[in-house]
Amino acid sequence: MPLAGILVAEGAESKLYYADFLGIPAIVKDRVQKDYRVEELDREIRTVRTKKEARILATASENGLNVPRVLLVEDHRLVMSRLPGITLLELMRMNDVAKETFSKAGRLLQGLHALNIAHGDYTPINIIVDVHGEVWAIDFGLADFTNSVEDKAIDLILMKRSLDHDQFAEFMKGYSGKSKASSVVAERAKEIEKRGRYQVRTLA
Repeated sequence: MPLAGILVAEGAESKLYYADFLGIPAIVKDRVQKDYRVEELDREIRTVRTKKEARILATASENGLNVPRVLLVEDHRLVMSRLPGITLLELMRMNDVAKETFSKAGRLLQGLHALNIAHGDYTPINIIVDVHGEVWAIDFGLADFTNSVEDKAIDLILMKRSLDHDQFAEFMKGYSGKSKASSVVAERAKEIEKRGRYQVRTLA
């Protein structure tokens, strides 16, 4: 299948293209080659990371969470459904965000954590708000399957640093709910902040 499309974003890890997949508006994520790595090893690393990201998305989607739907996995390319809407960051810059939007973003993260998925970069730029006000998580390139409370707590800290006090309070209303596990993660986030530093997983 031809995967060429319109380049819409380019980062150190991948390039994103708008494309059409069997009549479905799609996003193609193409992990770029790293010249400093041996070619065969580089290909294997990109393929493994692409498959892992696809598994994470599939798990979240199968459990009813708002994430892009996986349409095709081909070596180091991942084809996903394209989500209509704009990022939460863009909405915040327009000062046009309903309180419930932050709560929904919190509930979505809680759902991911309940599946032992840590996003790794859960910030307003990686949340899409559609025309109906529903929120969707995108860009799972740093995500991982983990039961580590610390990894999940980092997701909270990253979001806290992206929101003001009132916005984060609404976010936590959605995240905490009546879940004991969520309360444990929230407490760990406070402990990490008190230590004054934390580590964020990065891609080699």
